[in-house]
Amino acid sequence: MTINTFNFNTTPGLRFGSGQAKDSCKEIFDKLGPRILFITDRGLMSLGLTKPTIDELNKMGSVEVFDEVESDPSQKTLLSAIEIGKKFKATGVIGFGGGSSMDVAKLSALILGSNEDLEKAWGVANAKGPRLPLTLVPTTAGTGSEVTPISIITVGEEEKKGVSSSIILPDLAILDPHLTLGLPAGTTASTGIDAMVHAIEGYASSNKNNNPISKMLAIEALKLLGGAIETAVFEGSNVEARGNMLIGAMLAGKAFANSPVAAVHALAYPIGGTFHISHGLSNSLVLPYVLRFNSVDVKAAKNYAELAQYVFPNLNINQ
Repeated sequence: MTINTFNFNTTPGLRFGSGQAKDSCKEIFDKLGPRILFITDRGLMSLGLTKPTIDELNKMGSVEVFDEVESDPSQKTLLSAIEIGKKFKATGVIGFGGGSSMDVAKLSALILGSNEDLEKAWGVANAKGPRLPLTLVPTTAGTGSEVTPISIITVGEEEKKGVSSSIILPDLAILDPHLTLGLPAGTTASTGIDAMVHAIEGYASSNKNNNPISKMLAIEALKLLGGAIETAVFEGSNVEARGNMLIGAMLAGKAFANSPVAAVHALAYPIGGTFHISHGLSNSLVLPYVLRFNSVDVKAAKNYAELAQYVFPNLNINQ
């Protein structure tokens, strides 16, 4: 097999394990410095999931909490976080939550570190940097945002804009399965499907940067996700299933961050923006139709057939 030239970038530091959100605080503090902007949402604050980490970091320095992140975060929310970070004179940023909190944290770190014009940063490889030191802690197993160079923000009523740049990859990602134990079944399912779509599209991508590392990661992601998602949905307190979903989502994130997603996501974004439904749900609505449409292409059909055994391990592909 001929391997074409490709680039592969990812988060340099990764920590996994129950309790890591608290146990890694010394390393987080060492990376982010004495004045930490902590970006999250009010739901996580009210549940107390953020408290152990915030309390531990406050023992070492100062933490300013911004907890106004909403689903599909708006540009107004992002600018508010940046303004608070400027007043606080933040030395580093932590994004603690789902993809929305991590997206806001990425761009807050970028603008606080560079003071560049956000309007000029939209798009691919337009961000200049540098950014402030950045740590991301996912509380859902879906976006893989902790290992992707992408941030999506809602501009206006329905339009979404994104920044795609290796500059906004974090310094450190913390995967703590205990943070995901309380996720409702519906959220668990939709975020899990989002991660599976990342792996499927990353594996089958026609992008010239599709590469053997992304393909390998996509396969391993689907093995973990396919074997854990149903258990996690119906047995929400199963730590092993939750952990496998977190790692699976992370691997899928690494895959599509370097071998980009395609039509499923392209169609899902406007659906989510217009009807305000979750990204995982909008992905699941269009996935079967995109697969069917693409399957008339011999190469795409071959890619899907190769993945089928990992998504459906009991499937007899010779029938």
